[in-house]
Amino acid sequence: MSTGTPPPEREGGTVRQTSRSSRSSTAMFAILAVFGPACLSAQAHPTSVAPEEIRRIQSISPQSGPPGTLVSVSTLNLPLEARVHVGVGAMGRGFEALTEAEQGRWGEIAVRVEVPADSPWDRPIVFIAFNAIFAPIGMSDPFHVTNDEGLVRRTGEVTSKSDDCVLFMDRDGYTYELTGPTNELQVGVEVRIDGVFFNTGPCSGGPTIGVSRILP
Repeated sequence: MSTGTPPPEREGGTVRQTSRSSRSSTAMFAILAVFGPACLSAQAHPTSVAPEEIRRIQSISPQSGPPGTLVSVSTLNLPLEARVHVGVGAMGRGFEALTEAEQGRWGEIAVRVEVPADSPWDRPIVFIAFNAIFAPIGMSDPFHVTNDEGLVRRTGEVTSKSDDCVLFMDRDGYTYELTGPTNELQVGVEVRIDGVFFNTGPCSGGPTIGVSRILP
């Protein structure tokens, strides 16, 4: 395993890390594994920056769509770096560099990137900003990739049911409100949910899945 960080290679206009950068990829995988939606751990791979220094990327738009969707990624809060790249990753899948971002005098970036063709529809992805040595410096809220039917799939369990509010947590620790035919769901029982993603819901006001199918 090389300890150096080679420059990325371009393939059809998309920047991809070469296999020699596996150390940096491992660092990002470690961040995605422990620096999840609730910042569950303060640990990180030794080649990465400290998790508390990773900024939240402030805006992605849209927040869902099929592979190939163009997403605007912008934020005003990154530390000044010699070079900033923007990539995409998912829990358990490592990351892929997509483009280089020009940084303004206050650390701001604004780019448009394409959701890769092989992005999973059964778990969220996140957009990541990282510096010249591929240490992460920013991470977005999740983007929800849809399949050909316009659906997302999540595996997890219902954490609470009260009145018309059904809350569901997926395996990556992201919480959704569920709407639609949810009567058969039981708290604490793992299921797969296929449905339509909405940015907000009628109960908690947070990310919501309108249930189309419930699978064991």
